[in-house]
Amino acid sequence: MKRPLAVVLGVLAVLLVTPQPALAADASYRSLGTASNPDWMAPLAGSTSLAALSIPGTHETMSTRGGILTQTQEDFGDSGGTLARQLTAGIRMIDIRARVNTGDTFTIHHGAIYQNANFDDVLTRLGAFLAGHPGETVVMRLKQECTGEFGSCTDVPGQRSFADIFDAYAARYPNLFWQPSVTRTAGAPTPSLGAVRGRVVLAVLNGPRGGPIGRYGLAQFAGWDDGSSTYVQDEYHVPNVGAIATKRDQVRRFLDATSAGDPATMYVNFASGASLFAQPRQVAGGAFGVRGVNPFLLTYLHEGPEVHTPVTRTGMLMLDFPGGGLIGKVISLNAR
Repeated sequence: MKRPLAVVLGVLAVLLVTPQPALAADASYRSLGTASNPDWMAPLAGSTSLAALSIPGTHETMSTRGGILTQTQEDFGDSGGTLARQLTAGIRMIDIRARVNTGDTFTIHHGAIYQNANFDDVLTRLGAFLAGHPGETVVMRLKQECTGEFGSCTDVPGQRSFADIFDAYAARYPNLFWQPSVTRTAGAPTPSLGAVRGRVVLAVLNGPRGGPIGRYGLAQFAGWDDGSSTYVQDEYHVPNVGAIATKRDQVRRFLDATSAGDPATMYVNFASGASLFAQPRQVAGGAFGVRGVNPFLLTYLHEGPEVHTPVTRTGMLMLDFPGGGLIGKVISLNAR
């Protein structure tokens, strides 16, 4: 039964003002600051397909503002400070959400909440990191965040199109992106690591209601829509804390499919989820005796053949509040 808007708003108000018990940090959850893996890709063979790797990533990479319903990552500072710390920890796929703002610019949002960062901050931090660690690459998913609906943001009118603004940014940072991935008219093949070291690979440019804009990114993601699609698991609606178990199973099944799948095909597995009655931190870390996705993943990735077929490749594993141990375990699956 649908809840009247007034009831929903009342519940929301209670959640925002009621102190919430803090979930304890551990190796899987909310301990990203313990990880230091700035050069983990450098020893890998340049001939390795990007698709064959196990890559830790973050969902809503920049979302540290707005309270318990919108925060998805630990806060290491505004203006891209959080992104910089994630890169040092070993995160190599990022999920950036942008609003069209005045002056044909992008500002970083999670829904209606401005995240105290702009797209120039993102690109500057990426450029600085890759200049200092040229053996690495970073994969980016960029999404137009604003739908204009309740709870979302609204793009500033009178500006150029999202694609045109992105093209202008890419032109201002000519050595940052792997160029085949930022061509509007032709999707790129999945590259080898050697081809993209020191560069950002755009995986997809998504519109505000899903679906790719143009043919930017990698050709295999031409069907990347809102939520799950071919090569992507993103069942992001977790209706309540009890449903975290269902989310765990969705992540596990996709993880098994990735591990057993074609190593030339890239898979993106979102471990994140939320709703009014299941906050991002609860889905990630657990709540009320229900195990969170992150601690489940750390255990599952460590388990051997006496329990289940071991995971040998995670693909792009997109996490909320990742812990240092979980980041390290994902990285360790990559053969040297």
